[in-house]
Amino acid sequence: MGKAIEVEALKNGHTIIFQIDSEEDWVEGVKLLPRVDVAIEFSMPATAVGNIRKCFKAGTPVVVGTTGWEKEFELVKQECVTGDKAIFVASNYSIGMNIFFEANKQLARVMNRFDRYDVKIEELHHKQKLDAPSGTAKELARQIIGNIDRKSKWVNGPVESSDELLVDSLREGDAPGTHTIKYTSEMDEIEIKHTAFDRRVFAVGTVMAAEWLFGKKGFFGMSDMLFSSK
Repeated sequence: MGKAIEVEALKNGHTIIFQIDSEEDWVEGVKLLPRVDVAIEFSMPATAVGNIRKCFKAGTPVVVGTTGWEKEFELVKQECVTGDKAIFVASNYSIGMNIFFEANKQLARVMNRFDRYDVKIEELHHKQKLDAPSGTAKELARQIIGNIDRKSKWVNGPVESSDELLVDSLREGDAPGTHTIKYTSEMDEIEIKHTAFDRRVFAVGTVMAAEWLFGKKGFFGMSDMLFSSK
């Protein structure tokens, strides 16, 4: 992702001041960070929050694409708002996926009336992806649970009760990401799917987010950029 984002940023006329590939790189990086207009954070769950806080300390807006640090999400959000910082967080930077999010919510609202249909999520990613389910799958699950009364929680394994939403995670080859929502009854099935063909789709959205975040203060996400007037 870092390489793909670099290509898109340079293509759009931006300058890459420095890159961080290890903790040792931060020795010089923290000195340069205040010069950065917007930082882009794509690392690992264990390092993401620390990287975000370095950006906050330097007063540098940061776009975050790392998932898997949900337990600290609310604390980071509070630190952003109370400290008058700027952060843009998304589970998926594909413009198409964020349109898919809206379709998922709308379909769930409709299907809330039809309890003969059970619903599940299937997600496929490359073998190197560390978290399962993906942050995107978790967001899709939250949207469904928020709109379908008969579902109260998601599980990444065998379903033991009817109020559980199955999120099935597959890790194969070099797949950039496929997410499928299925509503199945005894007689038919409704399916919506988003498939990423190239990681560049995430890089394009990430650079768009960085350009949009520049000059702003606050806690933002893709809905703010794509669907609101902020």
